[in-house]
Amino acid sequence: MNRVDLTAKAKDLLLELKEKHGDLMLYQAGGCCEGTQPQCFRKGEFYLRYKDVCIGEIEGVEFWVDKDLFEYWKHAHFELDVIDAIGAGGFSLEVPLGKTFKVNYRIFTQDELQQLSEVKINL
Repeated sequence: MNRVDLTAKAKDLLLELKEKHGDLMLYQAGGCCEGTQPQCFRKGEFYLRYKDVCIGEIEGVEFWVDKDLFEYWKHAHFELDVIDAIGAGGFSLEVPLGKTFKVNYRIFTQDELQQLSEVKINL
């Protein structure tokens, strides 16, 4: 069972960004402002913290989550979506396109919790 999936709009945008920028990564921080939305970077241009968690890969893009946020949301499924808006800041690659990634959450069922994919920890 995947911990993260994406909408068709988010898939289209990720593919557009990959074509323009190459390999990408997504990062969801637990802080305020820019930390309230997932950020998209060229792979390797954002430095992960010790024990940050990769909850999965979508369209070949790793989705990393702040270690503290993961502890809070480890029982939730993430669905990457996109809206037509400019988010809290300008570091994410989709911002110049007038787009902002966002995450929709839902709690896993008990059956789903038993079938979850393993996460990868940054050490």
